[in-house]
Amino acid sequence: MTGVVDHQLRRLSTPRAAALAGVLFAVIFGTALVLIRTALPDGAAPGSQWADGSRQLRTAAVLMPFAGIAFLWFIGVVRDGFGRYEDRFFATVFFGSGLLFLAMMFVASGVGAGLETMSGHAAGSAAVALGQSVLLSISKTYALRMAAVFMMSLATIWLRTGLMPRPLVWGTYALAVVLLAAAEVSMWLTLAFPAWVLVVSLLLLRRSLTPAPGAAPRPDTA
Repeated sequence: MTGVVDHQLRRLSTPRAAALAGVLFAVIFGTALVLIRTALPDGAAPGSQWADGSRQLRTAAVLMPFAGIAFLWFIGVVRDGFGRYEDRFFATVFFGSGLLFLAMMFVASGVGAGLETMSGHAAGSAAVALGQSVLLSISKTYALRMAAVFMMSLATIWLRTGLMPRPLVWGTYALAVVLLAAAEVSMWLTLAFPAWVLVVSLLLLRRSLTPAPGAAPRPDTA
């Protein structure tokens, strides 16, 4: 006798460990930014750091793809937290700006890796300086401003839904405005974005490890 197989549909849930993605992104991306910044020689001719074949730049280029993977997971974790409160308009801006930021950082990393590869070849200083200008323009002028849009759209969703504390919402708005207005002032300013991601991720991680009062224990899918 053939028994009837009972297929039970189960809703997919975000693993608790996924909240660590933002922490990993903040650490890896921040480390890559510090390596790039410290590799820039003070007072040297533009593009000279690439001609020297710095190991710091090579390490930063290797780390950046892993930071991008972690950032994709971070976007997924944050979007999962919206639940039924997700607003299509702001969620689209949030998702699109996050992907644009990630794509631009990948392009900038690719340019940097190409310039580092040229260190062992006879490359004109003008070409190297042009490559550096492209890298800095993409990473500071465009990518960082997309990060600011990402923050502002997310802060707006939090403000309308009350999913996050108001101090974090207003702090996110303030930091986003600073990044929009002063993105090109200093390369060290780019560290503000991974620092913000770290704060948000730690809060999400704490919430995932602390079940709401009266809620049934959630199976760990990590």
